[in-house]
Amino acid sequence: MRLVLAVIAAALLAGSANARQPRTAPSTLAQACEGRSGWNDPAPPAHVFGNVYYVGTCGITSLLVTSAQGHVLLDGAAGKAGPLIARNIEVLGFKLGDVKYILNSHEHGDHAGGIAHLQRATGASVLAREPAIATLERGHGDRGDPQFLQLPDFPPVAHIRAIADGETVKLGALALTAHATPGHAPGGTSWTWRSCEGARCLAFAYADSVSAISDKQYRYADHSDYVAAFRNSLDTIAALPCDVLLTPHPNGSNLFERIAGRAPLVDADACSRYAQTGRDGLEARLHAEQDGTAP
Repeated sequence: MRLVLAVIAAALLAGSANARQPRTAPSTLAQACEGRSGWNDPAPPAHVFGNVYYVGTCGITSLLVTSAQGHVLLDGAAGKAGPLIARNIEVLGFKLGDVKYILNSHEHGDHAGGIAHLQRATGASVLAREPAIATLERGHGDRGDPQFLQLPDFPPVAHIRAIADGETVKLGALALTAHATPGHAPGGTSWTWRSCEGARCLAFAYADSVSAISDKQYRYADHSDYVAAFRNSLDTIAALPCDVLLTPHPNGSNLFERIAGRAPLVDADACSRYAQTGRDGLEARLHAEQDGTAP
């Protein structure tokens, strides 16, 4: 009997240890999302590196960065994805109540729509840069956003704390720094941090979207200050500490293939190339406005 009890106790301890150190199969994520990129298409969670996990959908990124003192969630995806993200966090073995901060890349419904649900589910503090806060609180933007007339409303977020450009969010050993990168949206924010796996530490950059798109009325050429800020943002992204690039839309950085090991996860030039894609797109858009083919 004592032997049986000892075996059971050992099994329970092993199960507890596995829960504290969750293991996931990154290749499963790539397989599950093959040919599926909808904002609300469910995806299994996946381990990226060290204390970084993908908990989003097939079409929209949400990241969990963990520590013994609590966790940070980046982005809430679209409204219907909030419960999917919460479930993925729990599938990994983490408690929702241990998520202490929710951060945002930009104030569009496909990335902020699930934040209200996740705020209620976790009790976490939501942090955002000042230009994003009013939109997050209303659940819809204004004419300052190039895409204003075509963006769907999303559940409004309460009790948002403002964070400044260059400010660092600290939680235990975690330190995530906000970088103002307006352009795709006025409140665009990129985030950087370091994560380690054993003795190997990497610089992570969650760089905001860089596409210059708009509704049918907005012309970038009519907003020279905004274009200048957009160009400055692309320079900022190019200069980020960036061993590993992550993006709000996973296909923007070939993320699933990279975390599955089918392409290099680490690429020191990735942020520079990503920024150049944004520059090329912005210049193409300005030329299209000049020749009358856009908006």
